[in-house]
Formats: sequence, C-alpha cells, structure tokens
Amino acid sequence: MPILAKGVVTAEDAVLAVENGCAGIIVSNHGARQLDGVVSTIDALEEVVNAVQGKVPVFVDSGVRRGTDIVKALALGAKACLVGRPIVWGLSVAGEQGVKYVLDLLKSEFELAMALCGCVKVSDINRSMVIRDAFAPYDVRRTLPPSKG
Repeated sequence: MPILAKGVVTAEDAVLAVENGCAGIIVSNHGARQLDGVVSTIDALEEVVNAVQGKVPVFVDSGVRRGTDIVKALALGAKACLVGRPIVWGLSVAGEQGVKYVLDLLKSEFELAMALCGCVKVSDINRSMVIRDAFAPYDVRRTLPPSKG
C-alpha cells in the first residue's frame, strides 16, 4: 500500500520521507492549528519540491481557498491541491449542493486564472508565473548567516 507523508514543510523532512519509502509528500501545516506562526504551505512548497527532485509527487494541503491558489501551487511544483475547509463550509451551509457549488467555484476561478496567465492547459502553468516575496520564510532562510554551533 502506498504511503503519503503529510505535514512535511522542510527539505530535510521531505528527504527523510523519500529515503524511508514514502510514495508521495503532502505539504501541510495542518491548517496551522497546531503551532502558531508555522510556515505557510505555499512558502514551504517549493523547498519540498526541490528536495525530492521529482522522485515522488508532492501535493499541497492547507490554505487553498481560491482558484488562484491552485495555479500558484502548481506553478511552484505541486502535482495537485487538497481542499478541506472550503468543502466543509459548503457542506455546512447547503449540504451536497454547497459542496458542488464550492467545487464549481474553485474550478471556474482556476480556469479564469489560467486564462489570465495565458495558459491553455494545466501543463502550461510554470514557475515564472509566481514572484516570491523577498521576505517569505523560504527566501529569508537563504539570507541568514550559517549558525555557529
């Protein structure tokens, strides 16, 4: 049975997961409910993708609220996005119809975002479509001096 490691937000953990036979990685901070101030999944995603070097697929969970979030995640290397809270919100408001509405909304927003980026197909989405904030945690770590210890 294939095992996916969930809760991975660092290159080190991604490498360990691959070395120990995981079939895939789910970049997730568990909705940031467990640790205040934990790195966001979108900020951790590219580091994890680069660390696994294409050996296993990387998925992203947590923080997907709009179709543009899906485009960004795919551009940063995710193979797919997992959607939790919006589905539950739709379910709680309008049952099955609410879930359908949320999924349809995400799909239409995703398609619009792709079109606005000039993408005809999902494989047209690429890394150049995302500009990283110089102050995002992923980039900041590169600017820190090596620890003395």
